[in-house]
Amino acid sequence: MLYAHQIAEEIASGRMSAREAVTGCIRRIEATRATLNAVVVARFDEALKEADEADEARARGEVLGPLHGVPVTIKESFDLAGSPTTAGLTHRAGHRAASDAWVVARLREAGAIVLGKTNVSQLLLHDSCGNPLYGQTNNPWRLDRSPGASSGGEAAILAVGGSALGIGSDIAGSIRLPADACGVHALKPTSGRLPLEGHLSVAAHQESALCQPGPLARSVRDLALAMRVLTDAAARDTNAETHSWRTLDTSGLRRLRIAFYTDNEVVKPAPAIRRAVTSAARALEGLGLTVEEWRPPNAYQMWGVYCSLLFSDGFRSLRRIARGSKLSPNVRQVLRLGSLPKMAFPIVAGVCRIAGQPQIADGIRYVTPLDGEEHGEMLDRRASLSRAFINAMDDAGIDAILCPVFATPAVHHRMDPLINGALSYTAIFNLLGMPAGTVAATRVRSGEESDRTPGMDLVGRAAKRVEIGSAGMPVGVQVAARPWREDVALAVMTALEEHFRAQPDYPAQPP
Repeated sequence: MLYAHQIAEEIASGRMSAREAVTGCIRRIEATRATLNAVVVARFDEALKEADEADEARARGEVLGPLHGVPVTIKESFDLAGSPTTAGLTHRAGHRAASDAWVVARLREAGAIVLGKTNVSQLLLHDSCGNPLYGQTNNPWRLDRSPGASSGGEAAILAVGGSALGIGSDIAGSIRLPADACGVHALKPTSGRLPLEGHLSVAAHQESALCQPGPLARSVRDLALAMRVLTDAAARDTNAETHSWRTLDTSGLRRLRIAFYTDNEVVKPAPAIRRAVTSAARALEGLGLTVEEWRPPNAYQMWGVYCSLLFSDGFRSLRRIARGSKLSPNVRQVLRLGSLPKMAFPIVAGVCRIAGQPQIADGIRYVTPLDGEEHGEMLDRRASLSRAFINAMDDAGIDAILCPVFATPAVHHRMDPLINGALSYTAIFNLLGMPAGTVAATRVRSGEESDRTPGMDLVGRAAKRVEIGSAGMPVGVQVAARPWREDVALAVMTALEEHFRAQPDYPAQPP
């Protein structure tokens, strides 16, 4: 399976035609349709026609874009002219987008050929990758597990070579989590780096400050290629000159100071995940980088503020857009919680705390609806926590951070909401606005599935249920950098990709 940058080079040189590249991906999509159900809106005839046009343009000697003829797929929540944008809502099945989303238009402008749109979790909530409209998408490594959410269809089809490059959106880890679950790479850019125009909005008005579109791929180099295309277009379209795209060459890598942590003390990670992060730290140290273990400040508080801001409207936005649709069980459960009167939240949280379940109590408290004054106070807390985090990085001279992506390997279908706190590993970087990526690293080894002794802790019990039977599943490492320094994150990810690819348990291809 060639990578996106290799396909672009092969087509430009004439050694491969765009039709050959597109046809190869369509065959992989069709061969895995029954088992994965990843591509749910296909445009194969149109893609083949565009591939022929791309080959004719090359034959005429026209100037080729950096993605000329490269087959790509798009998360279903982005507009693609003439196709539905539904987020898995049945009442939107008849919707047809009038034009392409900004990110889709810019990829096509660079020569990419869109094969179709990929499945999502309903309402883009982290409830496994399935919905009543398109059905369930399976993990290519283990069909009884989720490919992650909400960009799960993208990660699944990339993992099996049905697409060379994918585009997802990330509001709490929705790009990085599927990449982790399926053994591919992904990047969430700095908040505000890329326009969200043409993406279906399902959250409260804070989404624009928390969510970003970003690429998924089987090669970190492909992530960099996609980001260069998109950031160049963003600079042109928005006249954004203050944060131009940078490229960090390998000579600058050794000057970096790297921090790492294996546990943010919200939900303890599984043994394989801790091993992956520690191995990544040691690998960078072996390359001459300065690496030190570090404790992130206020992780638990940041997770709470994140949840409070995301659901500050008491789930009203979700209920409004979901009205008239058949709902998946987890979405129905979330909306039922949101229908409680505000005074009920502290009562339910108090009962959970008395029952010895403090994490569940805090989770309920975090999603209590906020009035205008409370919302303003929460924004102030976000600003204060962000300053404290960056100050801590400044004090330690940190350029990039290594940490888990999630606390467990890929979850079973219909993820247990008790381990939602495991999203804290990715969500805090949405809150902070920092760029963060997933680099595929290793697989769970036999005998290291779980070391939990949860007792009566329901969160720990739920996590252990996921870990049991997870041997062989892929595990990634998260790399975060300072705002606007995607070049640093990608440089570190490139070094780690090279290291992990040489290891025997690298998740190169699903069985």
